[in-house]
Amino acid sequence: MAQQVQFQLHATDGKARTGVLSTPRGEIRTPAFMPVGTAATVKAMMPESVAATGADILLGNTYHLMLRPGAERIDRLGGLHRFMNWSGPILTDSGGFQVMSLSELRKLTEEGVTFRSHIDGSRHVLTPERSMEIQKLLGSDIVMCFDECPALPADEATVANSMRLSMRWAERSREAFGDRPGHALFGIQQGGVTPELRAESAEKLVQIGFDGYAVGGLAVGEGQEAMFGVLDYAPDSLPADKPRYLMGVGKPDDIVGAVKRGIDMMDCVLPTRSGRTGQAWTRRGPVALKNARHADDPRPLDEACTCPACRNYSRAYLHHVFRSGELISSMLLTWHNLHYYQDLMQGLRDAISAGEFSAFEADFHARRAEGDIERL
Repeated sequence: MAQQVQFQLHATDGKARTGVLSTPRGEIRTPAFMPVGTAATVKAMMPESVAATGADILLGNTYHLMLRPGAERIDRLGGLHRFMNWSGPILTDSGGFQVMSLSELRKLTEEGVTFRSHIDGSRHVLTPERSMEIQKLLGSDIVMCFDECPALPADEATVANSMRLSMRWAERSREAFGDRPGHALFGIQQGGVTPELRAESAEKLVQIGFDGYAVGGLAVGEGQEAMFGVLDYAPDSLPADKPRYLMGVGKPDDIVGAVKRGIDMMDCVLPTRSGRTGQAWTRRGPVALKNARHADDPRPLDEACTCPACRNYSRAYLHHVFRSGELISSMLLTWHNLHYYQDLMQGLRDAISAGEFSAFEADFHARRAEGDIERL
């Protein structure tokens, strides 16, 4: 019989938690940051390089994979893990968020969403049942239930109607998912920035029963202050013995603030996207390699970092290859950013285990406040 997905908390410090989410494909150390492999690839990275940064789990995208190359095709080719050569756990989102961002091309009903492909205009229908089917064909280890996510700001009635529709879809997702040993289904809390709606959503999800719970509908334009405002109470309404996942977050300071408030898992395209646009994330904050100040700088991007970009190349070289549009620029800067993010997660886990989260947080903010090293 397949091993069940299990979550074990090892230590807490205030609301911050560290533990392990065990799956048949491997252990996920929490707090965990999941690099995004939208179309069955983490852009500009080999899978073994992603693993070398310290990532335990990747995120795949239901919407993009169902359109190209198609879930049925991936299934015929042995499932997503074999297809993309990643042997560790994979979480797939439900497609709900992407469909939200297609508001011009979609029609929403109680049944689900009808939309036109952004690739070729072909018509598709995504329902909770179809989302569960696609994610099963992909073979993902952690499946997200299908939800509707309104863009913020939105009026309370809109948010309330959307949340209740998502809860009905959560029930249908749970039913369609069925009993799949070795695979987990996460519910998604909605409710915008309204405490009463968040509480109602959490109550409904717990009643249905999931293997983990996401705080959804944030990082969609409400700003960090409003997001932290919700995270001050929202995770507390979700079961303490299950993993809590904040979807689509974020910048390093968002991550530290989310972990402080009880979040266990996060994902974001930021480190990979930044890597392709010449932005590096470092202990001293973001560094724009396109700036002329780096052109003659023989020093590493971050002397404390052990990634290949920092170990083997100068700022001058990274500036040159970015300005020249060379592919190695995306490769090196993406590797660095993912390495930095995983270093940050390891630092958070160690600090929580040692009961030193507050000191870690203070040091994190103090180093960023110093800014980049002085120019030569």
